[in-house]
Amino acid sequence: MYLQLGVYGYFLYGFGPTVPLLREEQDISRTLSGLHGTGLALGAFVAGTTTAAIVRRWGRSTALWGGLVVLCVGVVTYVSSTALPLTLTGAFLGSLGGSFTITAVAPTLMEHHGAGGPAAISEANATAAGAGIVAPLVVGLAVLTGVGWRAGVLVTLVLVGALVAALGRTPIPAVRAVPEHHDGSTQLPTRYWIGWGVLTACIASEFCLTLWAADILRSRDGLGPGAASASLTGLVTGMFLGRLVGGRLALRFGVDQMLYAALAVAAAGFTVFWASTWAPLAVAGLLTCGLGIALHYPLGIARAIDAAEGRPDLASARASVGAALAIGAGPFALGALADQIGLHKAFLVVPVLLALATIGVRIGGRSRFAVPAGPAVSP
Repeated sequence: MYLQLGVYGYFLYGFGPTVPLLREEQDISRTLSGLHGTGLALGAFVAGTTTAAIVRRWGRSTALWGGLVVLCVGVVTYVSSTALPLTLTGAFLGSLGGSFTITAVAPTLMEHHGAGGPAAISEANATAAGAGIVAPLVVGLAVLTGVGWRAGVLVTLVLVGALVAALGRTPIPAVRAVPEHHDGSTQLPTRYWIGWGVLTACIASEFCLTLWAADILRSRDGLGPGAASASLTGLVTGMFLGRLVGGRLALRFGVDQMLYAALAVAAAGFTVFWASTWAPLAVAGLLTCGLGIALHYPLGIARAIDAAEGRPDLASARASVGAALAIGAGPFALGALADQIGLHKAFLVVPVLLALATIGVRIGGRSRFAVPAGPAVSP
């Protein structure tokens, strides 16, 4: 499951740097280009409203492997044309397939690892971020060598093919039996929805940076298209390192405590990135920001599933709906605002989202993982 998430991570973090490059080919505004984020959002929304039913009827293996097949169809559609309807469809299908996979991964790891669940989710997302480090570099190299950014995105197909060939028959843990105290309701408690709001704000801030940071590096820091795309690796490298180390720290420190710290680190890194006009310092700010962002999703989804009172698949699916809103509304609103007041000022949306997430953690109450898991817990 770590590797399945890694494949989606390659697509997702390779997708962001291609949006400004595609915008130039299509000769459209940032507002219209931001609709590619909306396409990602719609895919996540559809997955969030259907994955729980798919898992109940056909099992988690169908969601995990079937999602990667749909992802491949989306990649081919996205790179096949410069026509806006087709590129938007490709973004939608890629997100739909990847969201099927990621929605099934989190509850499975939480059930399988128990108190070590947050650490396992952090490690799984470290795999995604590790693949994401490579993706902007491959896209940037493809641009610099003249083969075009599409070649970098098509590497996703090779990764999926290799994974299916090597591990396609590996069994996936089935959904656990519902506890006897469960009343069968599909209603989630208020504490879950507060955690859902925290997770949604965090994801929105991440995708604002993923989709638009390369444009800032070009317009404010003087980098060329290929170099700006490749420099987004700084953000993803920070996310990889943060999740790798965070998996260890989640076994020693409380999840709530770590989430406060991660939000603060992300805010500090963003400040350096936003204020800088020197490319190396801006990339260093992105790396620092990535260290904080790294733990937003793993810790946020762990808190949300914990608050769902025995409905892990439903909780993860509804979190995908929040991700859809975040991916669609966040980058699109930032792009539309940038067309009015400039991209640099519009980027102040990011610290506002981080502040809202911090408030949500405070009012949402302590999670079951608010204290360290203990020395007996294995990762």
